[in-house]
This record gives sequence, C-alpha cells and structure tokens, in this order.
Amino acid sequence: MSRVAKKPIVIPEKTEVKVDGVHVSVKGPLGEMKRTFKPGIEFKVENGTVMVTLHRPESYMLLGTYASHLKNMIEGVNRGFTKKLVVEGIGFKSDVKNGKLEMALGFSHPVSVEIPKDLKVMADKNVITVTGVSNESVGGFASKVRSLKKPEPYKGKGIRYEGEVIRRKQGKKAA
Repeated sequence: MSRVAKKPIVIPEKTEVKVDGVHVSVKGPLGEMKRTFKPGIEFKVENGTVMVTLHRPESYMLLGTYASHLKNMIEGVNRGFTKKLVVEGIGFKSDVKNGKLEMALGFSHPVSVEIPKDLKVMADKNVITVTGVSNESVGGFASKVRSLKKPEPYKGKGIRYEGEVIRRKQGKKAA
C-alpha cells in the first residue's frame, strides 16, 4: 500500500471537501476545484481529515496518485501554486495585454500565448509569474511558455524556471 495514502489528509479551516461517489469537490478561500476519479478508490471525510482507501484490489496502483491529487487540490484552494519564469537575453521582453502573454524572443515576429481563464499571469521586466489554484494548469502553462524559447547552453539566453541551473558549455576556443 502507498505510504502517501496511509496518512490521513488534514482539511484546514475554511476548507470544505465534498465526496459524491467518484466526484470530489474542494472549496476554499481562493476558489473551488472539482475532479472526477476512477471508481475503485474511496474517499472518506471524517473529523476534519480525509482517508483514501482501496475499494477494489486492482486499483492499488492509483492509491498514492489519487491521495497526492487530493492534497494538491486542498493546498491549491488554500495557498495556491506559483511558478516563476526568467526571460534572459538582449531584446527579450514580455508583457500581458488583453488576456494574452506577448513576448519578443529574438524571432522576426512577436510571440503571443493565450492565458487560460483560471490562471493569473504577471510580467515584470524579465520575470513572468504564473499563479493559480490548480497545480497541473500552472505547471502546464509554465512549461508551454518555457518551450517557446528554451535556454541555450552557450550564453544562457531563453526562458528558464527561477532557480533552474543551466549547464554552460565553453564554446569555440581561440587558437
């Protein structure tokens, strides 16, 4: 059995967890999240905690995954998730306009990305901050933006996560 699922998940104050069969909804100060899980794993809400238990033996592989999903849902509606991207390079810039992230990344044309409705994106100088309730949508959008111009190993130009270390190469040597 999963070590993650053995421990009860504590429900903080001002947070409400409702379980209706395979549908789980979590409501908190920052918003509400709903998710449908496959049958075979049961969620029991009692005394301010949620226990994830196995209902069918063939579903044991999903036990820890579903417990982690529920923990992320609870954390998301209480604290939210944040990813920061650093845009590095001469002439590289980013700005948020009309629900789109507009960027100049050294191409012959500007690059614009539609911002999902459940996310909040801010661009200050060379830092793009993505915040939201869902860990999956925050991480997915951040990786989509990063994939537009990955950091290159010679000068380090491109978009990288804050705290990400880019392994640098030496380049050509002068004879």
